[in-house]
Amino acid sequence: MSLSLSPDEPAVPNDATDGVWLECIDCSETFAPFEDVRYTCDACDGLLEVRYADLPTFDDFEGRGVWRYADALPLESGVTTQEGATPLYEVPRLEDDLGLEAVRIKHEGMNPTGSFKDRGMTVGVAVAKELGVDRLACASTGNTSAALAAYGSRGGMQTLVLLPAGKVAAGKVAQASLHGARILEVDGNFDACLDIVQELAAEGEAYLLNSLNPFRLEGQKTIGLEILEAFRDDYGTFPDRIVLPVGNAGNTAALYKAFRELLQAGAIDREDVPKLTGVQAAGAAPMVEAVENGSDEVRRWDDVETRATAIRIGNPVNAPKALPGIRETEGTAIAVSDEEITEAQRDLAGEGVGVEPASAASVAGLRKLRAEGIVTEDERVACLTTGHLLKDPDAAAAAGDDPEPVPATTEGVLEHLTGESRPGR
Repeated sequence: MSLSLSPDEPAVPNDATDGVWLECIDCSETFAPFEDVRYTCDACDGLLEVRYADLPTFDDFEGRGVWRYADALPLESGVTTQEGATPLYEVPRLEDDLGLEAVRIKHEGMNPTGSFKDRGMTVGVAVAKELGVDRLACASTGNTSAALAAYGSRGGMQTLVLLPAGKVAAGKVAQASLHGARILEVDGNFDACLDIVQELAAEGEAYLLNSLNPFRLEGQKTIGLEILEAFRDDYGTFPDRIVLPVGNAGNTAALYKAFRELLQAGAIDREDVPKLTGVQAAGAAPMVEAVENGSDEVRRWDDVETRATAIRIGNPVNAPKALPGIRETEGTAIAVSDEEITEAQRDLAGEGVGVEPASAASVAGLRKLRAEGIVTEDERVACLTTGHLLKDPDAAAAAGDDPEPVPATTEGVLEHLTGESRPGR
């Protein structure tokens, strides 16, 4: 299967295991999935994808959560904490404000550790156990470390996380710590952490579970499957567009893979495929730069900065998978300011949906694209929000209203409420 929306029927290689194999997206070299630890192609160092001899349709899925989609995953079950089945919220005021046919919020912050990363870890840690490794590792802006620590702990495995010193929200560090991970704070940014983890993995010191690992993206593609099923059930059709934050571009790549597999299985038609639309913070927008320049290469940004810490990434490793996804689905990518992200975070909070800043980038991007006329009023749109509000409580507090001191009497409270107006933001 190529990265086109019109893939060829795959020929099952001799090294497939139960109809599953790994294939290089660049040179098409194939590998057995569980015999050796492998992250990239032995022949050309290209990115790998998991391939299947038999692909399911929606009628084949049973149960709830990520493992409802076991027929579309490399193993029948995983190390699980009941991840997936996250809500797809209606946001009527936001929908009216944007002037769109439909806007729904897929809130991945409602996963067990509070982010979409749980979907990848339930599959990735299960594969690690299948391979017989004993130490897991990741570089992280926070959410990956929390999920890896939780799933590694549940699987009875050692976990090592490398974080950029002083750049990770306290709530995420606390999760990794409590779940027993060994935390190393690196004097550098996320991309420097990932460079080190890749070198450790290459030396056999740990099993890498960043999204460079193709098995992790298999879990993440279930986000797309859930969105399509929910829209079909509610509207009798699929969304016209899915807008999502972009850091390492793993979700963009994963959702695109889900759509390609559904097309190959005959579960959807070409016109059913949503436009994948990526949103980055203006201070960390190498994917947007590539899309705007029409480039097939993403230039690494060495200096990145944004309050949306989860997408503070200058070298998205999944760009070779994600860029074709944006272009083949006729989507786009856009950069938004930190101020626009905070405004969107408040808009979502006003609908009762609490997200961390990076999550709100999707709504900020949708608002900007709507203002520019790129998104039209007849579109049905799903916005992906990737992490819970309490992942970054400091950012939430800064975006919200300050507490108001009052006397310890009922009269004093009433006098305060009827006196000065509520302070603005």
